[in-house]
Amino acid sequence: MTAPGTADAERGTLAKAADENFPVAPFFLPRDWREDLVAVYGFARLVDDIGDGDLAPGGADARLLGVPADEAEDRLVLLDAFEADLRRVFDGTPRHPLLRRLRPTVRRRSLTPEPFLGLIAANRQDQLVTRYETYDDLLAYCELSANPVGRLVLAVTGTTTPERVRLSDAICTALQIVEHLQDVAEDLGRDRVYLPAADMKRFHVQEADLAAVTAGASVRALVAFEAQRARDLLNEGAPLVGSVHGRLRLLLAGFVAGGRAALHAIAAAQHDVLPGPPKPGKLRLLREVGVTLRGEG
Repeated sequence: MTAPGTADAERGTLAKAADENFPVAPFFLPRDWREDLVAVYGFARLVDDIGDGDLAPGGADARLLGVPADEAEDRLVLLDAFEADLRRVFDGTPRHPLLRRLRPTVRRRSLTPEPFLGLIAANRQDQLVTRYETYDDLLAYCELSANPVGRLVLAVTGTTTPERVRLSDAICTALQIVEHLQDVAEDLGRDRVYLPAADMKRFHVQEADLAAVTAGASVRALVAFEAQRARDLLNEGAPLVGSVHGRLRLLLAGFVAGGRAALHAIAAAQHDVLPGPPKPGKLRLLREVGVTLRGEG
């Protein structure tokens, strides 16, 4: 019998897939790929929810991980418990249902712990580092927080090569930067700023400017600058789409198109991201998928 709260904890995490900028496991993929990608997404979403303090109320996830009630709000304790449960995926029986769901995927695809540990390390870093001095510092964070996801997609689909990993890293870093731009106000509310301090200084932006209801000219210029960096990274990584075939090509085009459509939404908002995340419509996303599949952009 399923323990109370177990199914709800699993469903609540997986339901967030609909809010992503890109399709997580679209219908056109083979069923086994969809199952494995959803399992990977469940892990990535849950570790982010732990790091952001966005777990479902009631403490079900903490209980499933064996964290005492008096420590259930301590994100570092939760991340440590989550890492211990991840290791059980590889050498035992994990406690959390999302990690039990991940176990067959790990075995079927011969996945290694490293990308999963990278995502945990990124969320642990979020508890300790809330500002980034330079763009290179931010890229190092993205190496942990974003790039492992693309590497897992390649591993699940059996298409890993060194060149594809390089291209995938560029796409994933770009998508992470886009998400940071969409969420400037939300991140500031969590006392996090992912806009490099050196760039803020260059554009004469103070943190107080990020707390405004709408963005002034300096903030808009800064966001436009960072958006161009993300666009350049997407263009650098886009040849990944042409390096594969069939339905995987459409999936990867969806990732690139999701980033490009989000950047278009940011530009359409005149780079004013402070009122809330600019989100693209479905028609724009489909248009960008077509552009990406044709190798344009």
